[in-house]
Amino acid sequence: MKYALVTGGSRGIGRAICCKLSSMGYYILINYQSNENEAMITLEKVRQLGSDGELLKFNVADSVETNQVLDQWNAEHSGEYIEVLVNNAGVRKDNLMIWMPEDDWHNVVNTGLDGFFFVTQSLLKNMLIRKYGRIINIVSLSGIKGMPGQVNYSAAKGGIIAGTKALSQEVARKNVTVNAVAPGFISTDMTHDLDESDLKKVVPMGRFGKAEEVADLVGFLASKQAAYITGEVISINGGLYT
Repeated sequence: MKYALVTGGSRGIGRAICCKLSSMGYYILINYQSNENEAMITLEKVRQLGSDGELLKFNVADSVETNQVLDQWNAEHSGEYIEVLVNNAGVRKDNLMIWMPEDDWHNVVNTGLDGFFFVTQSLLKNMLIRKYGRIINIVSLSGIKGMPGQVNYSAAKGGIIAGTKALSQEVARKNVTVNAVAPGFISTDMTHDLDESDLKKVVPMGRFGKAEEVADLVGFLASKQAAYITGEVISINGGLYT
């Protein structure tokens, strides 16, 4: 049995990634924080694709909760390990910095940056012992070029990008790769509040991307064919200059 964990897997890009990895033969661990109904829909889609999975409810920004859930999973699966980790969990709380509530800063940064650290550290030891692993971090165009009104989100994603590059060098000799995928404008619940008709005019391809297109890239990076790719940040944004 091959196991993959996708944080924030209940909707949008996370759901598409769960489906893609399930089509590659992975048993999918679907992390979610609160929306169990959407997580169950993702699980049903995974099963429709001929694979299976389970739900793991925990807040990636809470180190105690994260370690408790993942330590329990490891204890119940002796001799097995999670070989693919997709750090996808993230939230947006957009505002100009001058008006940004402190809670919105901490919520976005803790979910993105702390979540990357807590979940990855919890799974990394087994990847190194088994000398195989794939860690794929979902970042953003915002983390590369910065976006006004998203100082918190840009800081979180930019920090994960730097962490991706550093961690990749620490674990490369153990056949563990660490890469980041940076989507631009993708049609998901997270972007439903954006003016797609106006923003797509700045995209050379003239449209928002699809979650499935991001998932296909993640699937390749999770595969054995991507064994010599590590420490990279791959943009998928329809040609937006970054």
